[in-house]
Amino acid sequence: MSADVGGMPGGAADGSAGASAVAIEVPATSANLGPGFDCLGLALGLIDRIEARFVVGSAVTVEVVGEGAGRVPTDDTNLVARIVRTGLAAFDESGELAARGLSLRCVNAVPQSRGFGSSAAAIVGGLAVAAHLSGVADSVSDAEMIALATRLEGQPDNVEPGVLGGATIAWMQASELGPVGRATRFAVHPGIAPVLVIPASEASTAKARGALPASVPHADAAYNVGRSALLVHALSTDPGLLLEATEDRLHQQQRRSVYPTSMGLVEQLRSLRIPAAVSGAGPAVIAFATDGDGSGLAARIRDVVGESARVLALPVSDRGVRAL
Repeated sequence: MSADVGGMPGGAADGSAGASAVAIEVPATSANLGPGFDCLGLALGLIDRIEARFVVGSAVTVEVVGEGAGRVPTDDTNLVARIVRTGLAAFDESGELAARGLSLRCVNAVPQSRGFGSSAAAIVGGLAVAAHLSGVADSVSDAEMIALATRLEGQPDNVEPGVLGGATIAWMQASELGPVGRATRFAVHPGIAPVLVIPASEASTAKARGALPASVPHADAAYNVGRSALLVHALSTDPGLLLEATEDRLHQQQRRSVYPTSMGLVEQLRSLRIPAAVSGAGPAVIAFATDGDGSGLAARIRDVVGESARVLALPVSDRGVRAL
């Protein structure tokens, strides 16, 4: 996507049609990372691929391979299909492209309903597909993509690293059209290596959000502000501070009833001086190695969890969504 900032385009500047087919890759993301509730995110080297092409007629068909296969819809009610349609309507001022038939193939590696931004990946990937099929991918800026994706997702913390890659700080900014998602990216220290602990159980983001109190003590808010600032420094400059920087008082304990096993694991890992937090709305857990190689930490965590969860050592993804 272009790096320029501007309004959402209504179509290609020259009125030309876009590609008839495109393949997109978009990374998994982990949000919050402990204290950075709804504002800090990280792109991970676990990638979903969407292949899309226009077909004769008006029907939409979806083939799903990998995560979600046999469970998610394979017609126009599929989330990726709905987002592609929404994007085509937004990017093509003629209105013709949104009515065309589509064939989608989704090769999913991102675990669903675990806390790794699968819905954000579908939204960011679907919008990128629509931008390329509409012929406006070179004129849609990252800021525009983030604003539209945030509007569709409801919060910014997962969509931003999906667009930008790396680590991101997200915020909402007032505008004439209402709150707009914004983000900035920062480079992650090369010593940091995420390790994901993925249980078989799932969690509902809505249920996790519903478990949060309406207000929090001022002292806890101040605590998380300080830890969030420290986390940006730890991720970018001094990984040795990650254990302290991933401490949280705002959301994890408050949602313990939603993912009690995950909270128990977080506490167990932290007692071993391993920086760990619930990933997003859970129930997956993210931990951090600081030696540039997560394989050793992954082996330690496997000894702790046994066969109860998958443990993956992954790199940080420096790239967000991209066309192949």
